[in-house]
Amino acid sequence: MTTISRAEVREHIEAGTAVVLEALPASYYEDQHLPGALNMPVDEAGQLAPRLIPGQDSTVIVYCANLPCGNSRTVAAELRRLGYRNVFDYAEGKQDWIEAGLPVESGAAMAN
Repeated sequence: MTTISRAEVREHIEAGTAVVLEALPASYYEDQHLPGALNMPVDEAGQLAPRLIPGQDSTVIVYCANLPCGNSRTVAAELRRLGYRNVFDYAEGKQDWIEAGLPVESGAAMAN
């Protein structure tokens, strides 16, 4: 699995050059998520991917709670299986982002 650093994630978010996906249940996403992130719970990846990711060549960053959380790896692997080619796992996840003092958003996921 290809991982991506916090600095690289931040660059992509600020430039708007990636689809950022939180691989946690909706309640965790609603509490707080990375800026502009979309919610893709691990058990809905196959169903949501065509609606949330514009194309198979899109840059996609998947994250979950923290390093021990396996959801981002699971979703990233599923996206690769579905043919998405530029998928990255921000393995350190939301905990790393928040501990670095970076901004988060809260609120419900957009209607799919």
